[in-house]
Amino acid sequence: MAKTNTKYESIFVCDCSKGEDAIKALVEKFTALIKANGEITEVNEWGKRRLAYPINDMNEGYYVFVTFSAPQAFVAELYRIFNITDGILRSIVVKADEKASMPARVQETAVEEAAPAAEEAPAEEAAE
Repeated sequence: MAKTNTKYESIFVCDCSKGEDAIKALVEKFTALIKANGEITEVNEWGKRRLAYPINDMNEGYYVFVTFSAPQAFVAELYRIFNITDGILRSIVVKADEKASMPARVQETAVEEAAPAAEEAPAEEAAE
């Protein structure tokens, strides 16, 4: 049976108190791990941001957003490695929604095409 890759999105928050070199090493570690087990679509480093609530008495974290495709079995291993890695405050991996990942212009076109059909339906009912 062939292994199919599913699209995922992951956000992980690194500990800012470790320093810039440690943050850079963590980002490289996880992007290399994902690249070795799947295919990275995009890595977007959001940078240092204030946390919504303190985690381990810290108020700031370094956010990294990664979109990738990989086998489902890899996601469990990625969660495990996130949880045992010192310097990762929080992490989440979710299955990407195909509709949400469409370019904005494609979504706008789909909405524009659906709008006239919605407007025509009430006019037809009023005529009857």
